[in-house]
Amino acid sequence: MDLSLRMVSKPAQRSSMYNIVDSLSSAYQEFIAAAAGVLEAKESSGGQKTPTTDAALENFKQRWELFRVACDQAEEFVESVKQRIGSECLVDEATGSVAAKPGQPVPSGLPPISAVRLEQMSKAVRWLVIELQQGSGAGGGASHANISAPFDARF
Repeated sequence: MDLSLRMVSKPAQRSSMYNIVDSLSSAYQEFIAAAAGVLEAKESSGGQKTPTTDAALENFKQRWELFRVACDQAEEFVESVKQRIGSECLVDEATGSVAAKPGQPVPSGLPPISAVRLEQMSKAVRWLVIELQQGSGAGGGASHANISAPFDARF
């Protein structure tokens, strides 16, 4: 199955994706309508500043902000899906779950590792990143207490 379809085929994810697209579309339509409202108000006032033009501009600013928020939410969703797809690809590669495509040689090299082992290594790397971000790169082992197995330094 195509990876892009695998992520979107999950019902909750599909529903979320459609909700985000609907929200983005609605915010865009309201933004465009507000822009048209500003143009109409300016035209009807002869280009003069009036309470109507001020209200139209204020509405435009609000719709612009709502549209930006909708864009940010859509971007966050796309990024989360990209990360999930990347994680799934990594797990598939590491565990040997990816079958070779027809006509391509089977990759030789390191033997596959278990998904559990990969998760343990991933947790260890995340903890190291957190420690480095907090400026305690030489931190003790106590912060790693929630890792279910000791970290194998070979990885």
